[in-house]
Amino acid sequence: MATANDDPHLGAGPSEDSEILLDSSDSGSILSDDSVLPEYETDSKYKEPAKTLYEACSRNESTSLSRMLERGVTQDEVMELDINGKTGLMVAVAKGFIDIVTMLHSCPYVHINHQDNDGNTALMIAAQAGFITILNYILNYYTGVDTEIRDPRGFTALIKAGLQGREDCVSALLMHGADMYAMDLVQGRGLKDWVLRTGRFETLNRIRRLQAHPVAEQFCESYKPEWPELRQLVEKATAPKTASQKLRQRLKESLTFKFPHDPQDNGVMDHMVRITTSIHSPLIITGSRPLCPTSPPEIGKRRFAVSELLEKHSRKELEESTVSHTNGSITSSSPTAMSAKSVSLTSCCQDPERRGSLPSGGMKSFVPRSMAHRNSIFPSGCVPKIEVTKSGEPTPKKEKKKKRQKGYLEPPVWKYKEAKEEKKRERKKQEAEKENEKKSKGSKKKSKS
Repeated sequence: MATANDDPHLGAGPSEDSEILLDSSDSGSILSDDSVLPEYETDSKYKEPAKTLYEACSRNESTSLSRMLERGVTQDEVMELDINGKTGLMVAVAKGFIDIVTMLHSCPYVHINHQDNDGNTALMIAAQAGFITILNYILNYYTGVDTEIRDPRGFTALIKAGLQGREDCVSALLMHGADMYAMDLVQGRGLKDWVLRTGRFETLNRIRRLQAHPVAEQFCESYKPEWPELRQLVEKATAPKTASQKLRQRLKESLTFKFPHDPQDNGVMDHMVRITTSIHSPLIITGSRPLCPTSPPEIGKRRFAVSELLEKHSRKELEESTVSHTNGSITSSSPTAMSAKSVSLTSCCQDPERRGSLPSGGMKSFVPRSMAHRNSIFPSGCVPKIEVTKSGEPTPKKEKKKKRQKGYLEPPVWKYKEAKEEKKRERKKQEAEKENEKKSKGSKKKSKS
């Protein structure tokens, strides 16, 4: 069995010194108080609605929160802290309340980089708990998110996600520009060291695959949805073979054993994933539109949130031109054919009276519809008109059952159904007999009279 010393990609592995492995600082960093999220009161019924913003966030009362945001809130109400130093947003993130997180992004007083008593931010809590939807929303729609904030031990959100084995969160943070080579302040270990030390080999495999393909080319405008190896495989399969080659192939197919294995790198599975998630896919291009198609996500490259892009560029410029992400700034380029053909999110409904529930203007127009707050009374998006018309064609009659034919498969007849049918037949027979008796008695009375 291969060990860490045999595989150069895995590194040197854990230290052999048991005292270093089990010292107090190390055990506290792997499983600390903030590694296990605090248990708040759950599933409790409240008779009265929430009075403060913190209560609305902790109770997941989106209706009360929307009323508070509509009437206006102060900075003290938004930044109200509990005994652990957490704000209402951080409590909602810890509990996984997506509606609360999506509603608070428009509040100007939210300090997204606030740290609680343990040094955790909302991003750290989401990454550590594995809430990938909340993590992506924070990265994409909250202004000024700092991925390199550290807790007292020097752990970043990326290292915390790696310690808990949250593969999706690790991938999202790396593609957003988080520093993969950041070291903690206690032992000087990086992400790969901690992932290997805690036995998160699946997470390590995900990191290595991301390093092999650091750029998401399918999100770029110049991506070609073609598999380069397909032509060679087709030519090889359709090429004429000699008798000896056919014999070898048959022997190989009959004597070899097929064991389950992972998909091949750059094989058909990787190609299918890329082509179905690319901007050229009909499912993607009709439901969303990238703001920066010339600048795809890349490991180590800082990504800007939608609100940050709107601060430096107007909505019209984002719709009609392409904006590129760079390491330190945002640059704009000339319009392209792809951006000219892009579909606006607010152009689905032309009737102004029916667009009242659709978020319009500014950042709300770029919020995905699946993340928008909705309910059965006021749904988001365009409400379609439903017209009910009566069909002019008559209702088709029920076809009689065909007789059973031998040699054909038929559905099984259950015993309880046969028993029901027999009871119905007996009832019909009894009713028919009673009617016959009544008729016979009536005829006898007439004959006597």
